[in-house]
Amino acid sequence: MEKTNAMRILDKYKVNYHSYHYDSSCAISGIEVATILGQNPKQVFKTLVTVGKTKQHYVFMIPVAEELDLKKAAYVTGEKSIEMVKSKELLMLTGYIHGGCSPLGMKKLFPTYADITAKNFSTIIFSAGKIGLQIEAPLDALQKIVALKTASLTVETQKT
Repeated sequence: MEKTNAMRILDKYKVNYHSYHYDSSCAISGIEVATILGQNPKQVFKTLVTVGKTKQHYVFMIPVAEELDLKKAAYVTGEKSIEMVKSKELLMLTGYIHGGCSPLGMKKLFPTYADITAKNFSTIIFSAGKIGLQIEAPLDALQKIVALKTASLTVETQKT
């Protein structure tokens, strides 16, 4: 299997990780990816790229079944507001395409945040930088490589 930039970075830092390959024609959403891999959707994270009012970019990792709370994202970054980067801008900005964006190996190192729930697991699963490839690695290893911080980032769901 061909290694991605994200995998090469983990190798460089001597991080033990596991990679998963899946048929991307069978999985459209992150929840479907988790299902195909037989993994807990709370442990599988999607990588979202945003831009703040100051034009600074930020990366957020949240569980695939959750939605990023833009107000919480703005709060943790100290921005007045934050919005998602448009899909067509993603490749030029990060080097990754929509659906294959990894927090590791972007063209530039952006402030990166993971949802606090990532601490509930010894490892988390995230994109390896290519659609059809996922990486499972310890959160603390990511924190050393991209200076990742954790915070409450997802929309609270109403219980009825």
